[in-house]
Amino acid sequence: MAAAVDPAADQNPKPRDADPHVPAAEVEPEFAEEYEEDGEEEYDDEEEGEELDGPAAAAAERERVQSVFKRLSSDPVAIRVHDVVVKGNTKTRDELIEAEVGDLLRAVPTVQELLRASSVATSRLHRLDVFDAVKITLDAGPPELPGTTNVVIEVVEAANPLTGNAGVYSKPEARSWSLEGSLKLKNLFGYGDIWDASGSYGWDQTTEVGVGVYLPRFKSVPTPLMARASLSSQDWLKFSSYKERLLGLSFGLISTMNHDLSYNLTWCALTDPSHASSKAIRRQLGHNLLSALKYTYKIDQRDSLLRPTKGYAFQSTSQVGGLWDNKGLKFFRQEFDVRGAVPLGFYNAALNVGVGAGVILPLGQGFMNSSSPVPDRFFLGGHSSPVCSLSGLSSLLGFRTRGVGPTEARRLVPSESDSDSAVAPGRDYLGGDLAVSAFADLSFDLPLKLFRDAGIHGHAFLTAGNLAKLSEGEYKNFSVSEFQRTFRSSAGVGIILPTKLFRVEVNYCYILKQAEHDSGKTGIQFSFSSPM
Repeated sequence: MAAAVDPAADQNPKPRDADPHVPAAEVEPEFAEEYEEDGEEEYDDEEEGEELDGPAAAAAERERVQSVFKRLSSDPVAIRVHDVVVKGNTKTRDELIEAEVGDLLRAVPTVQELLRASSVATSRLHRLDVFDAVKITLDAGPPELPGTTNVVIEVVEAANPLTGNAGVYSKPEARSWSLEGSLKLKNLFGYGDIWDASGSYGWDQTTEVGVGVYLPRFKSVPTPLMARASLSSQDWLKFSSYKERLLGLSFGLISTMNHDLSYNLTWCALTDPSHASSKAIRRQLGHNLLSALKYTYKIDQRDSLLRPTKGYAFQSTSQVGGLWDNKGLKFFRQEFDVRGAVPLGFYNAALNVGVGAGVILPLGQGFMNSSSPVPDRFFLGGHSSPVCSLSGLSSLLGFRTRGVGPTEARRLVPSESDSDSAVAPGRDYLGGDLAVSAFADLSFDLPLKLFRDAGIHGHAFLTAGNLAKLSEGEYKNFSVSEFQRTFRSSAGVGIILPTKLFRVEVNYCYILKQAEHDSGKTGIQFSFSSPM
């Protein structure tokens, strides 16, 4: 008789590679009959001379099930998987499901490990995002092969393969709105393939369209494959004096739990519609081609992405630009981000701390006297919380987006109304070749039960960061002591309203230290942060 593996229960320890949102498996009472063949847990009702029914039969069944559970909890029970049977897949190919979970299920030597492996297998199949439901049952193997079992995987494919969403989102740091939408077509060819198209339009900000395909695995390739084409136009005129247009192709080469390797081919164009850009920006206007290889190593052991209370995380990102095009952009970019969370034991309080650092260096002959590409430099500022995402190097609460770091005056533009006057030129924020940022965030429950039940909590924070220019010979003027002395910093308190997709923060930010041309402001600020 079959035994169902229920991913909703939590009766077994969670394996290390299991999805934290998918609990371990539970064996239903029918599983008891699978062990009657070895003679150790056999109950022969015929020897009693009469067949039990009613309350007596139910009591005997409970006793038998308790005996099996007692044996499972005390000693390992040897078992061998005879076959893995897939049911319910009308479009999804058998080889995809077999490749995802077949080896995992066949390798286990005991019943206990098989139950845990079934939980992991259920999690893996759910992550393909092409099934509405997944159920794994354990059935008795062939009678001539005692001690064996058949694993039956029943899947329910998505009723509607086409999904989409759209919305209007605010960006407080830019005081603008954006219209964003996406469509996904799932499992078109039965390989778990996901085709998507997305677009966004921001008033005076950004326009982006993109199409892509994702394959969890294909034929003998053991890792997911990804390809994407995108066209975007970014208007930085509120923060600098140029517009950026990108046409790119991206190919995911290797993607595992901790490693990600991709190749990017991007055509980049910088334009100056105001004709008032600084000398540093004018030198980089025009068209460039970027051929780059990007590698990311990531570990995230935090218990939550929206409100971490314990654990640690680390991410290292390396990018090499200019692989084969002699006239394209050539640079090396390295970025680190490490953070941790410690529970404090009162009011569900937790202390989150993190440090980020990055450097970009131009490559080629005389590279230290060359200029690094402006779009790939590091920028600090914005209202995004550094706690959420594992790429918080750019976040510096209290400062405007791209409002920190080296600047250069723009050209004077004569006024059309009065030839004797001129419009204030403003300054271009140029970013930095070296960036360091750090934060400390103390989160705690609020005293009202209504807030605690809704997940609304408070926090106090301290952020700091600095940028420096190294290219174009500026490394000769770099001083560690001066870099430390000119660190920008801010502090504040706020209330956090978490949702399923992002967290909203209402913060009071106080600027502790800023440079002459930095764009920082003390006062109330809003933040919308997503862990993605």
